[in-house]
Amino acid sequence: MARVYDYLLGGTTNFAVDREAAVHVTAGAGGVETSRRYVRANRRFLGRAVRYLATEAGVRQFLDLGAGIPTENNVHEVAQQVAPDSRIVYVDDDPIVLAHAHQLLTSTPEGAATFFKHDIRDHEAVLAQTAATLDLSEPIAVMLVSMLHLFPDTANPYGIVPPYMAAVPPGSYLVISHLASESEEMTKLGEAVEDNPTTNYTLTMRSHIDVAPFFDGLELVEPGLVLVDDWRPDPDEPGGDTPFHGGVARKP
Repeated sequence: MARVYDYLLGGTTNFAVDREAAVHVTAGAGGVETSRRYVRANRRFLGRAVRYLATEAGVRQFLDLGAGIPTENNVHEVAQQVAPDSRIVYVDDDPIVLAHAHQLLTSTPEGAATFFKHDIRDHEAVLAQTAATLDLSEPIAVMLVSMLHLFPDTANPYGIVPPYMAAVPPGSYLVISHLASESEEMTKLGEAVEDNPTTNYTLTMRSHIDVAPFFDGLELVEPGLVLVDDWRPDPDEPGGDTPFHGGVARKP
């Protein structure tokens, strides 16, 4: 999945089989160019969320769960442009991501950026290793951007977030984006991924009602849980109806 996503973002860390898979699974969902527009909009949401957290919210620590293959505007780059002393931990269990993780370690001297390979569902091990870089007694932004839809209902996705939010102090934040089931295109995409023998992952689309519980117990930042295009867009950004739900919430 990381290599297909990289291809759709315009990256070069992918192979012919990944490009062929992208063409196949997006055929019924508007094609590759439409999917590219969607994943780029999702990436812009990530950038806006990090800038908000580093500026208005004053967050200096970020835990990016499911970092993906490095591309432009990685979390540490965006955060450290605003606050050079920001500290970032990236986690992913994809060996392809690990092979390129050195690109995620170009921190400012004042801050820190580190990566380790682990399954994000093993929260105790992830948090123990995170504590080597981040201070768990100070606010942390926990980020699950374009990640939770990779977990079907049978994998207990609603059990992933609570242990992390329980481990961080009040004033911490949660950032989520998630593919939207309200889109007919996304429904077709999920079906195509399921039917494609070359893919080793699934995509579980969820509605606004189904995504909202990931934020239970937290205070959503305005404008709440919305399509990513509608989350505090920059004036020069193209509008749209990208079928990703996105939100940022604070732990009271």
